Amino acid sequence: MSGEWIGTGKVRAREQASGLEIVIDGLTTQAKYYKPLVYEFFRKEWRGRRAAWGDHDVHIVMEHIGEPPWLDLDNLAKALLDAVKGYTFHDDAQVARLLVERVEGERERIVIRVSAR
Repeated sequence: MSGEWIGTGKVRAREQASGLEIVIDGLTTQAKYYKPLVYEFFRKEWRGRRAAWGDHDVHIVMEHIGEPPWLDLDNLAKALLDAVKGYTFHDDAQVARLLVERVEGERERIVIRVSAR
């Protein structure tokens, strides 16, 4: 069962039985752009579950149209993990499994799924 989407701007999120799903609309080649964007969403709009202890799985998918943007996935992952830290888990050392991938999609966006193990 999926929860209702929270967020009205470029970032929205919802709680699901499997964990938290976050969607960021649009892409940029600057990974550092995402950290304050997502952090501000959580600070201002998020009222869902708070950070939990224990191991977590994180799956990040960057969807693009046509040629993929020139963006290092490791830099993207670090920026996004920093942005959700404190809201999904307390420290990124709790990430036991991290999968980051770039795929061709129907629209440009980033999808992050975080689940406790």
